[in-house]
Order: sequence, then C-alpha cells, then structure tokens
Amino acid sequence: MEKIYLKYSLLLVALFVIQLLYFKLADKFNIIDKPNERSSHTKITLRGGGIIFYAGVLLYFLLSGFQYVWFFTGLTLIAFVSFADDIKPRSSKLRLLVHFFAMFLMFYQWDLFAFPWYFVLIALIVCTGIINAYNFMDGINGMIGGYSLMLMAVFWYINNYQIHFMDNDLIVFTALALIVFNFFNFRKKAKCFAGDVGAISIAFIVLFLLGLLIIKTNDFSYIVLLAVYGVDSVLTIMHRLLLKENIFDAHRKHAYQIMANELKINHIAVSFIYAVLQIFIAVGLFVFFDYKWI
Repeated sequence: MEKIYLKYSLLLVALFVIQLLYFKLADKFNIIDKPNERSSHTKITLRGGGIIFYAGVLLYFLLSGFQYVWFFTGLTLIAFVSFADDIKPRSSKLRLLVHFFAMFLMFYQWDLFAFPWYFVLIALIVCTGIINAYNFMDGINGMIGGYSLMLMAVFWYINNYQIHFMDNDLIVFTALALIVFNFFNFRKKAKCFAGDVGAISIAFIVLFLLGLLIIKTNDFSYIVLLAVYGVDSVLTIMHRLLLKENIFDAHRKHAYQIMANELKINHIAVSFIYAVLQIFIAVGLFVFFDYKWI
C-alpha cells in the first residue's frame, strides 16, 4: 500500500512539473486564449493547459506495459490535431476526419464491431455529440476540471466497489492530471484554460471509460453519469432552434454561460453547482438502482 501511495505521489509531482514546463512553452510561443463572442472570460489567458490530461494517460500507457493500445492511439491522434488547432485554426473537415478515425479506434478497443452495425452508428453519433458539447465547458473556470474529476471519482467507486470493468490506474492517473489542472484553473483568476486539446482529450477519456462500463454491464442507464451537462446541451440546442438560430454558430446560451455572464454568478460557484448536481444524480443511481430508468 505504501508503494502505491509513493507511486501516485511521485506521479502527482511529475505532472505538476510537466504542467509548469508547458506554461513556459505556451508563454514563449504565445499559445493564448483571446476572448471572443462566445467567451465567458475577458482576459487573455494561457491556452492548452489541458494537455496535462494526455500527459497523464501517456504516463499510464508507458508504466502499464502499453495497455489499451487502440484507445491510446486514438487519443494521441485526437490530442495532436486539437493541439495543432489551439496553436493555429485548422480545417474543420480535417479535425472531423481525425475525430471519426480516433473514435473507430476506440470502438475497436471496446470490441464494438462484434455488435450489429447500427450500434457503431449510434455510438458514433452519441460520441461526436458529447465531444463537441464537452468542448464548450472550457469557458467557465473550474467547469471542465471539476465536472470531470467528479466523474473519475464515480468511475473509481464503481470499479472498486460495484463491478471491475477496467484497470484502476487509468482512472487514478487521469484523476491526478485533473487535480493538477484544477489547481491552475479552478480559481477566480485562471492561470490557464484547457484548450481544445484538453477539452476534447478528457471527453475522449470519459467516453472510453463510460463505454467500457456500459458494454461490460450491458446497461445503457450509466449514460446518466453525464446527465447534467447532457440535459443542458440538449435544451440549449432546442432553445436555439426555437429562436431560429444557427446551432453551429458561436453562442453563450448554455445555462452555465447565462449564470456566469447574464446573472453574474461567480464561475467557481457555477462549476461547483454542476459538479454537485451530477454527484447527487450518481448517488441516486447507486441508491435507487432498481428504479434506475426513473
């Protein structure tokens, strides 16, 4: 047990060092996030701090003896094109093509191709929607880090106390990377934002874990672990359609954006509300599992 704690402690220190080194590079090469029409911040901030999520999984991949190679390859592709987009905007067609290819690699890791073809189509649509929706979370300090860390805690609990569906270290390594990121982002004046590389990478990791859990248990009700942000995203799309707006244009109509921008609620409070709401739903799933669909 002491060796495990030592390993995790050393990993946490290593991730902090990697994050600080990235800040030096981002500052030197001017990798910054400038406020635009959809932003919920007003000051220029370092961008791409979420690259630490990929670094955490990379360390796991190397130390675990190259586990989940297809998932890791997909994550590498999606992180690379997202980071390139953070530095300089890339073609949306190129990004979408890489996203699809990365998702197919993840599906192969899930062994999803053993199921009927329409399972792959449904998974592709759902995963694309979640990845794109997740990307919006980066605009509120603490949102993407707090929400995702809460999910890692839930996955860890399920994996250790309900059903073992994957290697526990992947969850822990990702959680430690999130702790490091939250140290610099979950604050009133964020040192960095996740950027596309962070938002899309952590979305890909969350989807991988959630997909493994659903396939292992043959229980799609675990999708409720993304309920709070999922409901927000769906209702936002419906709202914009009712207003006859182009849903692909930049906007600030998510509930958390309205809370932070129009209602002037502190970013940290908004992020905390979302994470706590999702925790309550997860606990409800465990306590009332016989009535899970309700």
